[in-house]
Amino acid sequence: MTKADLKDFLDAKVQEYNHPKFLEDDPLQVPHRFSKKEDIEISGFLTATIAWGNRKSIINNATKLMGLLDNAPYDFVLNHSENDLEKLVPFVHRTFNGFDLGYFVTSLKNIYKNHGGLEVVFTQYQTVDSMQGAISHFKEVFFELEHEQRTTKHISDPNKGSAAKRINMFLRWMVRDNSTGVDFGLWRGIDPAKLSCPLDVHSGNVARKLKLLERKQNDAKALQELDKSLRKLDATDPVKYDFALFGLGVFEKF
Repeated sequence: MTKADLKDFLDAKVQEYNHPKFLEDDPLQVPHRFSKKEDIEISGFLTATIAWGNRKSIINNATKLMGLLDNAPYDFVLNHSENDLEKLVPFVHRTFNGFDLGYFVTSLKNIYKNHGGLEVVFTQYQTVDSMQGAISHFKEVFFELEHEQRTTKHISDPNKGSAAKRINMFLRWMVRDNSTGVDFGLWRGIDPAKLSCPLDVHSGNVARKLKLLERKQNDAKALQELDKSLRKLDATDPVKYDFALFGLGVFEKF
């Protein structure tokens, strides 16, 4: 397949999957239940945090999580008391438990009260051509409060070799335009050209079959390689191809 043929093929798949029907079975439907900017950010961040494993389970548990936050995540984060955190303790999604959730809520309060919110933290630490350094800085800010060491594994660090799939996915949700009603386009201070594809087993396998990626591991180096390949196909919105790679892998077993 020539580069032009590959681009045409993937662009067609983007058109097919970058569509509201995509939300019917995707965890992104959870933040779409909210209209307030901060509610979308927080629900999106927490949903992305638990977005591994079975997608139906992710959606069910993210829905339960929002219920624990009174379906008003920003208000809960900003105004919760220590007693309010007690009701979060029973929550569990795989290795993410209620104590982790309690710290996440506490840290988000710190971020919104003392750092200007999630958008400000990610925006101020971006570099000229990438968001990976910003993700690493974000982790530092996120864990500046007293915390259990075990909780740190739930935020990835590209500087430690991680592809940071879930945070890159969250950034796609917040930054990419909402012209198709899928992503939100809320954060205007970050250029979509800087985004990276959420690299997981599905997108990685498809990317390798299409010769967009050679590296075997799904790590930070593989992400850099995939970024380079996707930016050759569309320098302004490379992460749109996440829809194509994910759809080909999950729905078409490519």
